Amino acid sequence: MSKSPVLEASATTTAQSFSDLFALVESLADDFATRAAAHDRDGSFPFENFQALHQAQLLSLTIPVAFGGQGVGYATACRVIEKIASGDASTALVLTMHYLQHVNAARTRRWHPAVYERLCQESVQGIALLNAARVEPELGTPARGGLPATIAKHTPDGWLITGHKQYTTGSPILCYFVVWARTDDNDPQVGSFLVPRNLPGVKIVETWDHLGMRATGSHDLILEDVCIPTEYALDVRPLKAWSSPDPLMLAGGSLFLSALYQGVATAARDWLVKYLNERSPTNLGASLATLPHFQTSVGEIEALLYTNDRLIYTLAADIDKGEHNPNVHLQAQTVKYVATNNAIRAVEIGLELIGNPGLSHKNPLERHYRDVLCSRIHTPQRDVICLSLGKAALEITN
Repeated sequence: MSKSPVLEASATTTAQSFSDLFALVESLADDFATRAAAHDRDGSFPFENFQALHQAQLLSLTIPVAFGGQGVGYATACRVIEKIASGDASTALVLTMHYLQHVNAARTRRWHPAVYERLCQESVQGIALLNAARVEPELGTPARGGLPATIAKHTPDGWLITGHKQYTTGSPILCYFVVWARTDDNDPQVGSFLVPRNLPGVKIVETWDHLGMRATGSHDLILEDVCIPTEYALDVRPLKAWSSPDPLMLAGGSLFLSALYQGVATAARDWLVKYLNERSPTNLGASLATLPHFQTSVGEIEALLYTNDRLIYTLAADIDKGEHNPNVHLQAQTVKYVATNNAIRAVEIGLELIGNPGLSHKNPLERHYRDVLCSRIHTPQRDVICLSLGKAALEITN
């Protein structure tokens, strides 16, 4: 198997540089954690976190070395996402989507070369985040099929884009939206169009008021006859040409999201351990951590998190080494299914152990629980994963 273009830096990266990278990321996560509750409470966007990520050169982590990035592998990207998520899950989700856009663009190289190179350079030199805008009010998620209502009309000046997108994660800070749209032809083509946020006709409507991931700024994006250059049609094909997506691109999304929610569950575990060691009821005369019941439950959490760690990073390492098979997307979906369920269960155990304090706004366990529940809504969702695995096992091809 050939390696992904995103792995260019892997062979020359030393153990010391990895150690330095993870120490830096841990420091940032600790800092982000000091503000996470306030951003969650207010639904405010953590702009300062992305300034810090840029200064640490972490926004260019998955950009190829040839364009000034660090070109790290999937395992390293997952570790960074996991650690950032342990500090602030919302920041980690926006970062994850930015990483995925660059990973996938580097792998396929279907974007116009000059446009792609400029986007890479902007992301290296400044805070130039990008993310996909795919979900629509009527369509829902395009992962479940159907044509988007967003229209790209070809004109002598380029493309006119009109449509309404929902759940545009990171919208307060994004420089570019990768918009899923269809052309206005009789036999429409479908694909991604690059829309800069500063163009006339681009509007953000602040609709995001969610249970969890409250600081992601996942608002609605309204596009009204937004004119973009012809070369900003990034990857547009007949609908049938999208029927067999790249397995490795699908795998990357599942692995990155698994790592993110592993980070949330690990943060919950860390808080719980500290709480149990510090909480000493007067009738006990010792900390709750000394009781076998609590020890057993924390042991169950440890088993769940260890399982996740092995699943995520074994598969990520196989991909980095080029040892994955054609069904790597199904393997990664399996990892997401198991890892996110385990993450939710790990946080639930903590809540069951300590009762009311776990659901108090003053304690982060309550926020971690709301955040980890959001793992259920990311594509691919549970029913889609299980259907794909079942069909593969039964050798059903349609």
